[in-house]
Amino acid sequence: MSGTIDLDIIRLPHGKDLPLPSYQSTSAAGLDLIAAVPVDAPVMLAPGARALIPTGIATIDADYRGEVQALLVNLGSEPVAVTRGMRIAQMVISTVARAHLREVDVLHKTPRGPGGFGSTGY
Repeated sequence: MSGTIDLDIIRLPHGKDLPLPSYQSTSAAGLDLIAAVPVDAPVMLAPGARALIPTGIATIDADYRGEVQALLVNLGSEPVAVTRGMRIAQMVISTVARAHLREVDVLHKTPRGPGGFGSTGY
């Protein structure tokens, strides 16, 4: 690992008894996020269904202060129950580069040129 940073989060009332996101191995890039759904009300995902699942924590961005939620999709053929405390996603902390857009008249030529998706042969 190249280093660590401090990340301020708030544990929301419906996540007070759940563990904070954590790395599950020494080399893991992502912190496991936990489902903060009610014990007596798991979220049932039918095949093809989607649901926004709460994690019980807030503040993950320089300016976002809302709850971290994960959009889950059941791509399988059987229903899936999302239960309290289930590991549902990973959160990867990353630096972000912001671009300053410059309008130009011509872009320099490349071997790929204007070829789109699939044009490189892969």
